[in-house]
Amino acid sequence: MQIIKTALLAYGGSGKLFHAPFLNFHHGFQLVGAWERSKKNIQHDYADAKSFDTLEEVLASDAELIIVNTPINTHFEYAKKALEAGKNVLVEKAFTTTSEEAEILDKIAKEKNLKLCVYQNRRWDSDFLTVQKILKSGKLGEISEAEIRFERYNPNLSPKAWKEKNQAGSGILMDLGSHIIDQALVLFGWPEAVFADIRSLRPNTEVNDFFDILLYYPDNRVRLKATFFAKEQLPGYVLQGRNGSFIKMRGDVQEDELKLGKIPNRETWGTEDSKNQGLINVGDKSENLETLQGNYLHLFDALYRSIVMDEPVPVPASDAVKSLKIMEAAEESSTKGIKILLK
Repeated sequence: MQIIKTALLAYGGSGKLFHAPFLNFHHGFQLVGAWERSKKNIQHDYADAKSFDTLEEVLASDAELIIVNTPINTHFEYAKKALEAGKNVLVEKAFTTTSEEAEILDKIAKEKNLKLCVYQNRRWDSDFLTVQKILKSGKLGEISEAEIRFERYNPNLSPKAWKEKNQAGSGILMDLGSHIIDQALVLFGWPEAVFADIRSLRPNTEVNDFFDILLYYPDNRVRLKATFFAKEQLPGYVLQGRNGSFIKMRGDVQEDELKLGKIPNRETWGTEDSKNQGLINVGDKSENLETLQGNYLHLFDALYRSIVMDEPVPVPASDAVKSLKIMEAAEESSTKGIKILLK
């Protein structure tokens, strides 16, 4: 089996939780190390991994895949350097700070015949996979209205001061918004127009921490909401169709299990508690629907096949370009108080 040597550009929260455990479990990847600027922790968890002191050292290594999991405002610079060094690249969301930057990276990767992928792991959440299955089944009939929420209760400012500064890539729109905008595009495709309300609610913050985005389609509307002031959370997904409805609370367990130090597997990983099952109501029958199993390993499976077998990447840069264009339209809409037509 061909092994893809892989390096992380950070070993903080995302590297430790969302990447290293899956790279270590997957037989097709070898975690060769991470760029660690101050704290040197990776060898405590992975004895054979190297702690790199500089980006240049990472790019000069034999790593074939570079994972850009640093702050968003560094993604463009680091991904560009990795591609120019001849490396395949996986970039966390939000992919870049502008759609223009995303298009530049996409062009470089294609010119160099390298794989460039977006780490949209929540396409493999159990709740989203279940919603996707229901939509594809056609049981609800033509969808007239849908809503996707990503809510938290976190009224305090982040202890990481840079997260509260007004700089490129900061705020809830880039953070949680990149997930649910991507999910909306996967489910419903490209909309005709956008109307948005983006606000900053917490005292002394410089970044947005609330948004309400309405996507206009010819025959339906899709509302996307995120906030840090949801003490009682509403369903993460609501689909209203001509034949019936489907309602699903957010229930994916993968992030929580990773925080507990659990190791991914292919049998039981990503299995939700049955109490979080969604409710489907069609005709005169209302019942709970078993939730599909989520697993971020499937993203790494598809990325492996892409690099080794030259299959398409699971989440192409062109998808990130679309998401970023939605964010840019949402910001313009909120500033001007008008609906923005999309091309």
